[in-house]
Amino acid sequence: MEAEKLRRVERDDDGIRLDRWFKRHYPALSHTLLEKLLRTGQVRLDGKRAKAGERLAEGQTLRLPPQVLHGGQERPRAAVAGSLQEYVLYMDGSVLVLNKPPGLATQGGSGLSRHIDGMLDSLMFEKRQRPRLVHRLDRDTSGVLVVARTAPAAAALAKALAERDAAKIYWALVSGVPKQKRGTIKAALAKEGERGRERMAVSDDEEAKRAVTDYAVLGEAGDFAWIAAKPLTGRTHQIRVHLASIGAPIVGDFKYGGARGKGEIADKLHLHARAIDIAHPDGGRLRVTAPLPAHMRRAWELFGFDPDDAADPFAKARKR
Repeated sequence: MEAEKLRRVERDDDGIRLDRWFKRHYPALSHTLLEKLLRTGQVRLDGKRAKAGERLAEGQTLRLPPQVLHGGQERPRAAVAGSLQEYVLYMDGSVLVLNKPPGLATQGGSGLSRHIDGMLDSLMFEKRQRPRLVHRLDRDTSGVLVVARTAPAAAALAKALAERDAAKIYWALVSGVPKQKRGTIKAALAKEGERGRERMAVSDDEEAKRAVTDYAVLGEAGDFAWIAAKPLTGRTHQIRVHLASIGAPIVGDFKYGGARGKGEIADKLHLHARAIDIAHPDGGRLRVTAPLPAHMRRAWELFGFDPDDAADPFAKARKR
């Protein structure tokens, strides 16, 4: 079910007619649709039905239905493409941050009919322009995904990512505990295998691309470990290949030697984009943390790890 939204009447709107308020804040909403929403009681003022000519007072609360939030569409775009609203962790005028679920691709590809890029219309809200992707996550990786709400924001975020003015932290459950509990993996990566079955591999070939990942073991349980990884470069499958290269493949990562789930450990990839710290397009920093998906939270609870740990394991390294 689509989420509704509550809006408080601000001082600048004190005394304005209700229909003028909608014209000011939601210009894409047609007068005909507004009248229908008022007539059917879908728009509420302080919990009660309202009329178009009613005067508003500062502090009153308006309840807005999905049709308003989707730019005045009689049938929201999300009804066709699917809605991403339940995954929104943070939103302001320039940026949206999603907690991408595992199994949902960021962009389309062969045989994919459902993906984040194809569902971004559901996140337009009061904007007239469609949100834009600025980076991506692998299909089975969950977690923080930043989306720009305007063209200038997209350019600023892309610049921050290109200039490494962003820090990302991933959490992974791995099979095999690294001997060195904290370190930096420096191993260039290159594609190998036949077309359609390509994978990344550590390589000393001159065409291999430099790849660097900081990591820290945050917990151990038998042959399993909870690892935080911070990629300092942005290569395809970098964390997955790098962890496998030190004898700690990610659980459920069958492409790179990961173990299959057993018992109550799900047979899924256990890799999550936990947090991001990036330059905000409007100034300052944007810092967002994403809760674990259900299958990883279950594993953390089974092994006695803290799924809500908010510490930054790389903070000391940055200060040195």
